[in-house]
Amino acid sequence: MPVARIAVLLDRNHSVSLAVPERSLLPEQPAAAPFSRPVAGDATSASSTHVTFADLGVPQTLVAALAAAGVVRPTPIQAAALPDALAGRDVLGRAPTGSGKTLAYALPMLTRLGAAPERGRRRRPRGLVLVPTRELADQVAGALVPLARRRSLEVLVVVGGAPIGRQISTLRRGVDIIVATPGRLVDLLNRREISLDEIEVTVLDEADHMADLGFLPSVTTILDAVPPRRQRLLFSATLDRDVEILVNRYLDSPSVHGDAETAAATPMMHHKVLRVARPDKLTVVAELASSAAKTLVFVRTKHGADRLAKQLHGRGVGAVALHGDLNLNQRRRALQSFAGGDSSILVATDVAARGLHVDDLDLVVHFDPPTDHKTYSHRSGRTARAGAQGTVVSLVEPGQAQQVARLHAAAGVVASAASARPEPSSAGQHAARRHVTTPTAPGRPAQRRRSARSRPRTGAPK
Repeated sequence: MPVARIAVLLDRNHSVSLAVPERSLLPEQPAAAPFSRPVAGDATSASSTHVTFADLGVPQTLVAALAAAGVVRPTPIQAAALPDALAGRDVLGRAPTGSGKTLAYALPMLTRLGAAPERGRRRRPRGLVLVPTRELADQVAGALVPLARRRSLEVLVVVGGAPIGRQISTLRRGVDIIVATPGRLVDLLNRREISLDEIEVTVLDEADHMADLGFLPSVTTILDAVPPRRQRLLFSATLDRDVEILVNRYLDSPSVHGDAETAAATPMMHHKVLRVARPDKLTVVAELASSAAKTLVFVRTKHGADRLAKQLHGRGVGAVALHGDLNLNQRRRALQSFAGGDSSILVATDVAARGLHVDDLDLVVHFDPPTDHKTYSHRSGRTARAGAQGTVVSLVEPGQAQQVARLHAAAGVVASAASARPEPSSAGQHAARRHVTTPTAPGRPAQRRRSARSRPRTGAPK
């Protein structure tokens, strides 16, 4: 059987070299501003002074812990938001994932609670972080726990899919900080197994996504259970109507801070559109992914995630699926396999991958187009994080071009477009198209990769 190859070449600068001329899918245009409120603190300007965490007022115990982990300078959103948050003010932060927002709210919380740690087995939580997904809860806790230990504080993750009995037992022993998804926390409140009467600092992380998922009633129930006039920190990439309701109702004259780069497409993120026939999409995504160390592929449905992961395995490409039908342990194993390099491709649905952070993620592929521009931005934001380069590729079937163009326009993205045509190879024909050349890392020469079918099969089921 002839080996299929892709008539698309991606050079190390993420441009597309084709037999047909490259064109821009959309004209240059200003990005839609994701925040309607005036920004009091420009995160970009705040970082220009090269301040340290100690300069911002972070306690030395936490500064030392950060330095031991290789974190010595605050990111723009941290430099902008930390002074007001450390001073006890309510903060409204515009920040996407990957901007360092976790430390922007974690450090003030740990500073305040660690100044007078509670003792005893029946202590009640004094810090609360609300997040939309289990995966994000795990990642936030992963950042919090090492720092919390330096302040003699205990962190508990409260999410659905995990045994509630164990969570109740830990709560009864006493904890200091809760990282929770809204549904499970409301369940514990209804069972009267948790009290929020002593909460001093409340954080809403990715508030826009919680609103998108329909969690607003649960979020308001939780916030109503927290005594008024306690510090609240809200971080969101956008300030839509539902989020603005939370701001107006629960935040007291907040200081507003945002990273200026969030108002436009990240310059280190390169957006591509590949026009492809539906029967060819599997071949195209396999070739694209084979030339990147880590690839995140987004699909619309849970069944689609399982099917695509299985099909990629059949082509000798290590892939795992991530979606809401997996239990917590299965989801954690999938993420560990991907983050650890055992699987080079993670096929995910939108809800499952929201808030996902994986180091050195080279490529994001929209196998199925998202439903709206916010989902496009959230998907794409898994790459090109913290100043790194990344590529975002949308596979567009005939009839989807206008839909994708509207998504890009609303997201403020200009994408180059080309056609991808898998071709059977034969001796002496299309010699220049027998390999896919894609970027490995910024500054490294482009590498020519053989087709997935022509390489030794690795990662395939035994």
